[in-house]
Amino acid sequence: MPSPDIPQSRNPPPSNRQLLILLGLLISFIMGVIWLLNLLINGLIGLIPPSVEQKLGAVIVPAYEQQAQPSPTQDTLNQLLARLEKQLPPEQSKQRDYRVLYLPEDTVNALALPGDVIVVYAGFLKQVESENELMMVLGHELGHFAHRDHLRSLGRRLLVRTAIAYFVGDVGALESLAISGLATLSKSKFSQSQEQQADEFGLRLLQQTYGHVAGATDFFVRMSQKPGASWDFLSSHPSPGKRVTRLQRLIKEQNYPLKERSPLPENLNQSHLISSPIEYPS
Repeated sequence: MPSPDIPQSRNPPPSNRQLLILLGLLISFIMGVIWLLNLLINGLIGLIPPSVEQKLGAVIVPAYEQQAQPSPTQDTLNQLLARLEKQLPPEQSKQRDYRVLYLPEDTVNALALPGDVIVVYAGFLKQVESENELMMVLGHELGHFAHRDHLRSLGRRLLVRTAIAYFVGDVGALESLAISGLATLSKSKFSQSQEQQADEFGLRLLQQTYGHVAGATDFFVRMSQKPGASWDFLSSHPSPGKRVTRLQRLIKEQNYPLKERSPLPENLNQSHLISSPIEYPS
């Protein structure tokens, strides 16, 4: 029996179970708000003109331009890109200025930057054995521009970080969102669904350009067999093995033909590539 001298609290502290339920409800509410806002943002992306992406690129691209070296290799890459552009619908090429920057470094990677720029590294070209597989990768990067993936990724990251900062009350985090968002964009990391859509886009461009899709999976097959050579590519792209499986399924579903591959242009052969050692910060 409780002592009459000790007043009993009418509002006992919540149990651990009650706290977990409240926390779960709060998290569910936050995620619901983020989901609804994400739908709204995705619906508005199509209304944003390409000039907005180009302004983002004006902040990011100059750093890559300083590393690029105008050369016959870069000229040839831009000629190949122009062939793919001819297959784009008008709405995906209007107000666009697609171009390739060739970086003479041993990094095994190719990536799309906001501002209609595709970066191709010498290390990536050294792994390519046909024009077709090179065009598949260039077409994939064009797919990111066609789907406005840079703006979608930026919107999604800023949305999540803003929501977290708002509910946590971190004003400093809110102030640094724009800078961190641009830094993330420069690394060109996209979601799994965005990468899959870009692969489908590249496959269609390959079919439209050559009348077949031979070479579509060749580069990814080799990357899956050379894990040591694929780390840079894996940092901004999905697992090569999974991509091969999915592309093979798409090729079969679409009944795309497989014919003879086209050789690489002469100045894209390994012996003609300009290369320089990778410099690490001291």
